[in-house]
Amino acid sequence: MVTQSTIRRTNCWDYAVAESFFKTLKVELIYGHDFKTINQAKTCIFEYIEIWYNRKRLHSSLSTKLPMKWNKNFINLKMRHRA
Repeated sequence: MVTQSTIRRTNCWDYAVAESFFKTLKVELIYGHDFKTINQAKTCIFEYIEIWYNRKRLHSSLSTKLPMKWNKNFINLKMRHRA
């Protein structure tokens, strides 16, 4: 079963963030490696996303903050507004 992932029809901005991420992944990791096995590729991609991209790499779309720090600040702000 296929589920539509967007509400609007053919809007190029719907996938801009995902496309930007995959470009970054390819440029920063994939193009520079010669993976010997599928498991090696999976491990490298997992480590890139979970260790480097989400925890150490600054993101311009988040005002040059780390995603985990930005998310924590966002949650704290949300909690303050609820109180």
